[in-house]
Amino acid sequence: MADIAFLLLIFFLVATTIISDQGIMVRLPPIAPGEPAPIPERNVFSVKINASDALMAEGQLAEAGDLRSMVRDFVLNPARLPDLAAAPNKAVLSLQHDRAAHYERYIEVYNELVAAYREIWQQKALEIYGSPYDQLSDAARKAIRKQIPMVISEAEYGD
Repeated sequence: MADIAFLLLIFFLVATTIISDQGIMVRLPPIAPGEPAPIPERNVFSVKINASDALMAEGQLAEAGDLRSMVRDFVLNPARLPDLAAAPNKAVLSLQHDRAAHYERYIEVYNELVAAYREIWQQKALEIYGSPYDQLSDAARKAIRKQIPMVISEAEYGD
């Protein structure tokens, strides 16, 4: 009886795959020596999530669904407004969250920020190449990302 139990234990240990959480796949920039260069305030789009999961974008209460259009307008600045990013390659999204904010809310907001950039890249690909972004060559995608880099600064805050 003990032999059968032992064989079953070995079988399940060998046959079972353990799923490990992959987390969010983000490539971090290389460490630069010295102090980072200051970023003009007009080039920073601030997004904050507080402990009760309330979302503030540029100091105003917002919904996650509104972030895409807000980020798109900020990064592209079609009207060349002085309070929006000076150029798409200078825009920085600052995502700050309280330690007590729920993970699901953080991911929801993060996904909206990334989706905004994907829409911008899609629009640029259609303008330049006449093809969707995901059908472009690696070199063409890299050229678009160089023109409009996705820069998301993440930090924890507590007010």
